[in-house]
Amino acid sequence: MIYKRLEFKNMAGQKVKITEIPVLDPRNPHYFLVHARLQALAAFIYNNPDSKTSYSFHDYLKRKMKWSDFIQLYRTEQYSHNA
Repeated sequence: MIYKRLEFKNMAGQKVKITEIPVLDPRNPHYFLVHARLQALAAFIYNNPDSKTSYSFHDYLKRKMKWSDFIQLYRTEQYSHNA
């Protein structure tokens, strides 16, 4: 899976990073959920300055999503013999 990172300044002018954001195809069933959660997290961080400067989107989703959906989103296929 490919990940991206988002960097911006919050209301206090502090530089903030959100890491481990999965890049999904728009046809993926989890696409809307991930974008909605990312928007909610970014808005919360922007409006509520904190001493933290780096947030993990992976950890945030782990707390906010159903566990079965989280596993489906982040599962990786196992290949035999490194094929």
